[in-house]
Amino acid sequence: MSGGQMQAPGTPLAQANAAILRAAAVVAASSVLVKLIAMAKEIAVAAAFGRSDAMDAFLAALLLPSSLVNLLAESMNQVLAPTLVRVREQEGEASAQRLLASSLLGLTVLLLAMSVMMLALAPLLVPLVSMNFSGPKRALTMALMAALLPMVVLSGVASNCTAVLNSRDRFFTPMLAPAAISLTILTALALGGARAGIWTMVWATLAGTLLQALLVALLLPRYGYHFSLRWHGATAAVREVGCQYGPMFLSGVVASGGLLVDQAMAASLAPGSISTLAYANRFVSVALTLMAGAISTAVVPTFARLVARGEWMACRSSVRHWVGVTLAASTPVAVALIASAHWLVSTTLEHGVFSKADTTAVTRVLVLYAVQIPFYVASRVDYRLMVAAGRTDVVLGCGIVNLALDVALNLLLMRWMGVAGIALATSLWTITTFLYLRYWSERLMNR
Repeated sequence: MSGGQMQAPGTPLAQANAAILRAAAVVAASSVLVKLIAMAKEIAVAAAFGRSDAMDAFLAALLLPSSLVNLLAESMNQVLAPTLVRVREQEGEASAQRLLASSLLGLTVLLLAMSVMMLALAPLLVPLVSMNFSGPKRALTMALMAALLPMVVLSGVASNCTAVLNSRDRFFTPMLAPAAISLTILTALALGGARAGIWTMVWATLAGTLLQALLVALLLPRYGYHFSLRWHGATAAVREVGCQYGPMFLSGVVASGGLLVDQAMAASLAPGSISTLAYANRFVSVALTLMAGAISTAVVPTFARLVARGEWMACRSSVRHWVGVTLAASTPVAVALIASAHWLVSTTLEHGVFSKADTTAVTRVLVLYAVQIPFYVASRVDYRLMVAAGRTDVVLGCGIVNLALDVALNLLLMRWMGVAGIALATSLWTITTFLYLRYWSERLMNR
C-alpha cells in the first residue's frame, strides 16, 4: 500500500498516520506559542543590544554550552525514547522506569563531567569561536561562557524529561516548557535589566532553564514515570541504549563540529557577522521548529511502536506518506519566507540600535538560509526511522558527510559572498542530507 492510497480505518497504517497527524498538530500548536514568545524576546534583545560586541560575545559564549547539551543530552534522548517504548510494551512499566532512572543518572554524571572539562579547556575552546575578537571581547566571551555552564545539566535534564513525556504521546505542555527561558529574559529586560549590560542575559537564561527543568520533571508522575537518579545495573535495555548511543554521540560531535565551524568562520569575517548569522537563523528556525520539529517529534512514538511490533509494511507506507506531505507543505513556506525576508527583518528587528544596514545584511543571509527548509523538514522523517530501527551508524555516516561538505562549501562560498556564503553552504549540504537519508530509508525498509 502506498502513501497515496486510501487507508482502511483501523489498519496499522491508518492508525499510525492518524497518531502522527494528531501529535504533529499538537506539537505545532505548542511550538507556535513558544516561537511567538521567543520572537518577542528577540525583538527586545535586538532593541537592547543590537549587533554589538557584547551580543557577539554572548552568542559565542552560549554556543559552547548549547553544543554540549545537543551533543550529550539530545543524543541520549533520541536513542532512549524508542528503547523506552519497546521496553514498556514488551517488559512492562517497572522495567521502563528502571531504564529511565539508570539513563537519567548516567546522563547527569556525564553532563557534570563534561561541564567541568569544558571549563578546564575554555582557554582552548573559546578562541575557536572568537577568532576575530579583540582581547577584551574574547575575555568577556570567556567569562560569559563559564557563567553559563550550569545550564548544561539543567537543559540536559529538561530535554531528557521532555523526550520521555513525548514517548507517552504527551506533547503540548512539555513542548511549552522552553518558553520559560524567553519569558524570564523578557521579564528581566522589562524590569530594566538591560542597564546592567549583557550579564542580564546570562542570569535570565540560567533562571529560565532551571524553571523549564522543574516544570517537565514535575510532569513525569502524571504519565507513568517519576524522576529518579538511580543505577539498576547493566540490563539488556541499558546495554542497548549504550550501544546505540555511541554512534549517535559521534554523530552529535560531528553536528556540533559543523556549528562550531560556521561560528568560527563567521568570526573570521567582518565584525557583526556572528550576530548577522544568528539573527537570520532565528527566522528560519521558526519554520524548522514548527514543521521539522513537529514531524520529528510526532513520529517517534509511532515509528518506535511499529518497529517494535515488526509492522514494516505499515512503517514503509507511513514514512513515504509523511516525506511527501512534509515536502508539499514546507516548500510554499520557504518561498514565502524568501519573498518577505526584507519586510520581516525590518519590521521585527529594526528598532533601537538595529539599523537599516543591519537589516540589509540579515536579509541576504536569511534568503539563503531559507532554501534548506523543505529538505530539512522532509529529512527528519527518514532520520527518525533510522533511529527507531537502531541504525545510528547510518546517522553517523550522514553527519560525517555533512561536516566535510560544510567545511568545503564554507571555504569556497564565503570568499565570494562573505557571511551569506555560510548560509548558502548550509542549505546545500541539507539537500545532500535529504537524499542520503532517503536512500538509506528505502534500502532499510526494502530489506
